[in-house]
Amino acid sequence: MTLDSIAREIRKDVVRMHRRGSNVGSAMSAVDILTALYFDRMHLPSPDDPARDRFILSKGHAAAALYATLAQKGFIDRSTLTQFLADGSPLMGHPCAGLVPGVELSTGSLGHGLALTVGMALAAAHDDETHRFFVLMGDGELQEGTVWEAAIQAARLGLDSITAVIDANDLQGYGRVGEIQPVETLARRFDAFGWATAEVDGHDLTQLSETFARTPFEPGKPSVLIARTVLGKGVAEMEDRLGWHYFSVPEDKVDAFVSEIDGETP
Repeated sequence: MTLDSIAREIRKDVVRMHRRGSNVGSAMSAVDILTALYFDRMHLPSPDDPARDRFILSKGHAAAALYATLAQKGFIDRSTLTQFLADGSPLMGHPCAGLVPGVELSTGSLGHGLALTVGMALAAAHDDETHRFFVLMGDGELQEGTVWEAAIQAARLGLDSITAVIDANDLQGYGRVGEIQPVETLARRFDAFGWATAEVDGHDLTQLSETFARTPFEPGKPSVLIARTVLGKGVAEMEDRLGWHYFSVPEDKVDAFVSEIDGETP
């Protein structure tokens, strides 16, 4: 399968899963990033291989996209996706380590993913391990102070095994990120904190893959990739509309949305 076809399958699963629960728009904006990482960049022979690269979903509310990606990767049975948010299901609204193969860290309280990744990367460096760490954050999440404390430490320690990816869709819980903390300054901020930076169209799989292949961008520096994305990408009714941060997918729209992702409708 091509990266494009994999991304379409993941998006279709995300739509189907979100018959229950909110955050479908946030999950859809992250799909291409996850596709490029899991099916092109990261070394992931199995979810428990000691030499595997590690992925941390700091924006844990996009859990459906991660579960669908893990199913496409073959780490979990795709049939279990129907259990998303069901009572007693391991597929919770935020990922929980130990319940789902391939989930490295329990996340969801925003602002902590990067700090925990710094600790994991420092421990790996201490043990002379060479695997890499990729942490996906939301742009609204960057308003948390712990992100910048972690950014300072990662640069000071020279942790170039870390690549932070910003899912910059410019929408957060109650409005535009740009109206609260302008996103145009992100690259300059990370550069000032000692990181090597790059910026791409977060839905261009070729750009994403080529840029991830260049990590670390500078030896001795952690890398940050600012991926410009669209909330709800793939379904016109969802795209760049704040309400889809909260809505579930109505049962009578599931088939139409899936067909649109397949390119069968305008």
